[in-house]
Amino acid sequence: MIVLGIETSCDDTGVALYCSKRGLLAHTLFSQVDTHQLYGGVVPELAARDHTRKVIPLVDTVLCEAGVTGEQLDLVAYTRGPGLAGALLAGAAVARSLAYGWGLPALGIHHMEGHLLAVLLDDKEASFPFVALLVSGGHTQLVDVRGVGDYRILGKTLDDAVGEAFDKTAKMLGLEYPGGPVIERWARQGDSSRFKFPRPMTDRPGCDFSFSGLKTFALNTVQAWRQEHELDDQTIADVAYAFQHAVVETLVIKCRRALEATGYKRLVVAGGVGANSALRAGLGEMVGTCGAELFYPPMELCTDNGAMIAYAGFLRAGEASAAEEGFDVQPRWSMEELAPPVV
Repeated sequence: MIVLGIETSCDDTGVALYCSKRGLLAHTLFSQVDTHQLYGGVVPELAARDHTRKVIPLVDTVLCEAGVTGEQLDLVAYTRGPGLAGALLAGAAVARSLAYGWGLPALGIHHMEGHLLAVLLDDKEASFPFVALLVSGGHTQLVDVRGVGDYRILGKTLDDAVGEAFDKTAKMLGLEYPGGPVIERWARQGDSSRFKFPRPMTDRPGCDFSFSGLKTFALNTVQAWRQEHELDDQTIADVAYAFQHAVVETLVIKCRRALEATGYKRLVVAGGVGANSALRAGLGEMVGTCGAELFYPPMELCTDNGAMIAYAGFLRAGEASAAEEGFDVQPRWSMEELAPPVV
């Protein structure tokens, strides 16, 4: 079976081909960072327009790279949600149209399920059950993963997602978008002893997150400094370090709790923030002390991508239906609403 996967949930246009016998045949990604950098964050209308322009050329690219024609495909999978409504509609419209034209079934995929299953594309040792930490610009969740479609949310953010908090903190420091990579770069030159930021919600039981207060603490720190001084490079680096260190320690503490609560010995980390080297070091140290294993998708599959959608489409191929004229998307969609695949 060969599946075409199309991902358009936010500001990355991802397209990929997955073959059940040969694995990932081809994948490509167009990032809209340059477009949204001017505004310090994602502009939904611009994101949807870019997806509309880019999806078909990217589909042509992966088909050519893999030496496959549309008629040789078995399924078109696309991101149905969660995400930005306009962006989702842009991808769904193209995906359903292609499937209809080629006479193929089409299937809408849950974006976050794609993320947590992406690790299985490359590392077959990450078997069920496991705890998944999903960390991105729009989501921060800890999930008890017992099998495909068998999910229980252990904890989630009550306000800002961790990636969103990185973006907003970078903006208040006068740094560019996206905030995660730039905060990480500045933090490498930071003085670890200068500022101490809180570890939100670690003083109470449970695995829920809250990063709004941490972002506000960073803002208050910057504003207090500016009342007396210019915001120099060393202060920017020191604030970046303190903020990132607080985020990492918070995530590590909550992941440890999730592992202890489930009794599992496998932790899977997915989403763009999973590429952060400080987070990887902190989680690596934590799992080493509790005898657990740590798994990540390949680095290029940590951020949004078409490969994870194609692979999830393959796993759920039994649910696909003939492409029809009508379709819908789900900008808000809990993973707990999903069911195991139809065999």
